[in-house]
Amino acid sequence: MFDTGGISLKPGAGMEDMTMDMAGAGTVAGVMKTLALRNAPANVVGLVGLVENMPGHEAQRPGDVVVSMKGDTIEVINTDAEGRLVLADVLWFAQERFKPAGVIDLATLTGAIIIGLGHENAGVFSNHESFARAFLRAAETEAEGAWRMPLGEAYDKLLKSRIADMKNVGGRPAGSITAAQFLQRFVKDETPWIHLDIAGVASRSDDSILAPKGATGWFVRSLDRLVRNGWEG
Repeated sequence: MFDTGGISLKPGAGMEDMTMDMAGAGTVAGVMKTLALRNAPANVVGLVGLVENMPGHEAQRPGDVVVSMKGDTIEVINTDAEGRLVLADVLWFAQERFKPAGVIDLATLTGAIIIGLGHENAGVFSNHESFARAFLRAAETEAEGAWRMPLGEAYDKLLKSRIADMKNVGGRPAGSITAAQFLQRFVKDETPWIHLDIAGVASRSDDSILAPKGATGWFVRSLDRLVRNGWEG
């Protein structure tokens, strides 16, 4: 839940702000509490990957090759791109265990999404048009900024590895997109899926209309709205 970067250590200045790296898990917990408090007539499962990324004698190293729950091999180029390794296994577990009608993951996944969208919109990636449109409508209703980002096979070449099925990072170009492309490899073709990169919106340095500065709970309301609009019955 705290990300130092591991062996690929982040700069010390500002590392205290990495308490916000648990925002994806916090949002999932918030959505589940919201649905439970209003007794939502919907079958929704919330999963959180509870891990920390710390340097130490057992830490993952750049150059390691790890095996995912799916069975794909991954060359670790940068240990600070650990969140997508965790998400890959959580996504695969969710599909194998629960056979869901749709999957949404949330993560403070990339700094690149902040460069692209700032602190007003989260990045929305999806393999399913109607599912994505339903979520974007819900986010617009709740005034939680969300912007559709592209996916495409052309980005996959940036993840090619000489010694494994893929690398865990694709370099600086299109960093948030290659992160989403990485995750998509662990989503079955028949599973509608949305990836929400909330790195830019999860925490604010100023007060909002709903809360003091700090954690925002961004997308708790939108996901509750999405369930209300189309998944209750």
